[in-house]
Amino acid sequence: MDWAGVISNPFLQNLPFKIELNKWGKILMSPASNSHGHIQFEIGAKIKDGKKGRGKVIMECSIQTSQGVKVADVAWASDDFFARYGYETPYKRAPKICVEIMLPSNSSGEMDEKIELPNVQFFFG
Repeated sequence: MDWAGVISNPFLQNLPFKIELNKWGKILMSPASNSHGHIQFEIGAKIKDGKKGRGKVIMECSIQTSQGVKVADVAWASDDFFARYGYETPYKRAPKICVEIMLPSNSSGEMDEKIELPNVQFFFG
């Protein structure tokens, strides 16, 4: 499955968890709590305040990587990034800041894999 198929599939709409694709197109699901959503908002607000309007914060930002489509919990992209890529889905290049909130269900191997992705710099909250 590719990312366009995921976002257009009516059965995958409004799910209470994050979806990513591995390098073989298999859907990976990560259930998120309300606490997770609150942390996403707080991180996004802090980034936006720190950047003083020179870009945009994106929640659940999809990025095409060599290991499939990964979804950053929070991302920040500069105005230049938006001028070049707009709201392309998924982005072929990662925005400047990508934040992944580590959940108890995340393994250290899973987090290490995300850190090692080329062109994606993950910060963990």
